[in-house]
Amino acid sequence: MALRRSDLPFDRDASARFLPWLIAFMAFLSGLALAGALSLERLAGDWDRGVSATFTVQLPPADSREETARRVARALRLLEGVDGLAEVRSLDDDDLLRLLGPWLGSADTLHELPLPRLIDLRLAPGAGLTADDIRHRLAPSIPGVLVDDHQVWLRRLVGLLRTVEALAAAVVVLTLSSMVATVVFATRTGLAVHHDVIEVLHLTGARDSYIAWQFATRALILGLRGGTIGLLLCLPALLGLGTMIDGLGGGVAPAVGPAPTDVLILALLPVVAGLTAMVSARRTVMRALRRMF
Repeated sequence: MALRRSDLPFDRDASARFLPWLIAFMAFLSGLALAGALSLERLAGDWDRGVSATFTVQLPPADSREETARRVARALRLLEGVDGLAEVRSLDDDDLLRLLGPWLGSADTLHELPLPRLIDLRLAPGAGLTADDIRHRLAPSIPGVLVDDHQVWLRRLVGLLRTVEALAAAVVVLTLSSMVATVVFATRTGLAVHHDVIEVLHLTGARDSYIAWQFATRALILGLRGGTIGLLLCLPALLGLGTMIDGLGGGVAPAVGPAPTDVLILALLPVVAGLTAMVSARRTVMRALRRMF
């Protein structure tokens, strides 16, 4: 009740009718950009933890499955004596089918292809091994062996994710700046509409801070209302996007839907919108009143 009480006839101010919807639109865009930034941050961290300090050894297929199996066994023996390797694991046929199935089709088709064999290597903490070290150890005994250093493409991919994440954060900042500009414009319009009433309040002894609080309280209510509408529009959009991405299946696209912690952060959007509107309105009124009186 204290927030709704006002000595100014704000109900006659037509601009206030559109302010919550403008704030809702900006909160909606801010929520989408913020959720995208949080998802990219989580995705980059997962990839970094899952792929860093790992190598993949690729053995070319031989003329027969028996020869291919002998090559794998020979490579495993050579890798057992390498210092700095914490784990050496050969991927069997089931692993390869699970990795390649979403792209190459059914299991029957994959069994007919001359697939290379893969060996995953995980380095021990602080190990200084490089892909060239592994390649030089295997190449004399296994012609055509390839060693993939995930750090090369991981750094580029994480760098791309960080760039997109920074752009999403910039969208949030620009949207909040637009919200401030909108509130400032609406507040100045309200000052012009209620100029006569403000003069009467001044003549009766009202201080600038009291009048500014009237506008700030009104802006807080409208900001909370608009932020809530924007949040209610944002969450279904994010859940729908996550469902569409999950529907691709098979690991074709990473899961980028909002996590529970992201939802908690997004739930602060109405509070941020309300406080931003309140502070912007109060500062605008205080500066205007100093010039007016």
